Amino acid sequence: MQIVFLNTFEKTEADHRVISSQLSICERQGVWSVLWMEGEQSEGNPETWFEGTSWEEMMIAFRHGIARKMGEGYTPIIDGMLEERRTSAGSFLTMLQCYGELHANQELFQSLREWRRAKAASEKKSAYLVSTNRMLWMISAFVPHSEEELAQIPGWGNAKLAAYAEEVIAVTNRFARETAFPLQWVAEKLDTSAYTGWLFKQKETKYKNQMDRHSAKKQILLAAQQGGTIGLLEEKLELSRRELIDRIEQLEQEGYDLEPLINRELSEMPEEEQQLVWHALTSVGDRYLKPVLQQVYGSSEASELGKPVDTLYEKLRLIRLRFRRSSTDKAV
Repeated sequence: MQIVFLNTFEKTEADHRVISSQLSICERQGVWSVLWMEGEQSEGNPETWFEGTSWEEMMIAFRHGIARKMGEGYTPIIDGMLEERRTSAGSFLTMLQCYGELHANQELFQSLREWRRAKAASEKKSAYLVSTNRMLWMISAFVPHSEEELAQIPGWGNAKLAAYAEEVIAVTNRFARETAFPLQWVAEKLDTSAYTGWLFKQKETKYKNQMDRHSAKKQILLAAQQGGTIGLLEEKLELSRRELIDRIEQLEQEGYDLEPLINRELSEMPEEEQQLVWHALTSVGDRYLKPVLQQVYGSSEASELGKPVDTLYEKLRLIRLRFRRSSTDKAV
C-alpha cells in the first residue's frame, strides 16, 4: 500500500496533555483508503473513513472526517484541506447564524414555526419557502420588534418584508429581549470556541450530505440496471418519489442511462397514452408540464381526472426525459 498523503493532527486536553494523531490517504491497485490513527502508537487498527475506487467519493469522505475531527478540537499541522475561504462579510453572517442557533428562544421559535406552518398551508407552498429554520432561529434569538429590525436578519429581504413582516412582528412583540439592534455586538459576545465548533459542524453536515447523495446515486444507478423500481428506492433511501424523480432527471442530464428504470415505471401506461403525451410535448414545449397535462387529459384538477395528479405528473416527467434525450440525439 502506497501512502500518497499524510498529515498529523494535535489536540490539547484539559490537563494540557497533547494527543497526536495521523491521517493518511493510501492507494493499492486503484483502491483508495482514508485512514485515521488515534495517538502516536503505530500498532492497532486505524479507523477507516473510506475504502473504494472513486476519487471523488474518497475526497468527500476525507473532508467530512477532517471537519468532524477539527470540530472535536483537533488541529492539523498542515491546514487548508477543506478548501474553503472566508471573507469578513461571510464571517459576520455565519456569526449571526451561529448565535441564532445557540441562543434561540425556544418558546418564540415554536410560535414562529406554528405561524410558518399555517402560512405555508394557506399559500399552498413548502414551509421552507416561507422561511427557513435558520431564519426562525435568528429571529427568535434577536427578537426584532419592528420592520427595520427584522430587515437586519440575514436572508429576510424586501419580498419577505412586504409579505410577512406585519405577521412576524405581531408574534415577536409578545416576547421581551435582552439584546439590541444593530447586531454588530454579536462579533464580540459570541464565544470563540463555540463558534469554531459550530463552523466545523456545518462543514461536517455539508460533506455528510454529499456522501449520502453519492450513496443514493449509486443505488439509483444499480436499481436501474438490476430491475429496481422507484417504489423500492423510495423505501430503501427514505426519499419521496418526487425527490427521486429529481435525482433521476439530474442523472440523465449527467449522461447516465436510466432507460431500463423508466421502461419499468411506464410499463403499465398504454402506448397510445404515451404517444399523446409525446405529441403534446412537441406541440406546447417541454418546459412546463401543466399545458401538457391539460392537452392530454383536458384538465389539471384531480376531481376531474379520476386519478392522482402527482402520479400523472410523475409519468409526464419520465416521458419528458425520453423526449429531451431524443431531441438531443437528433441535434447531435
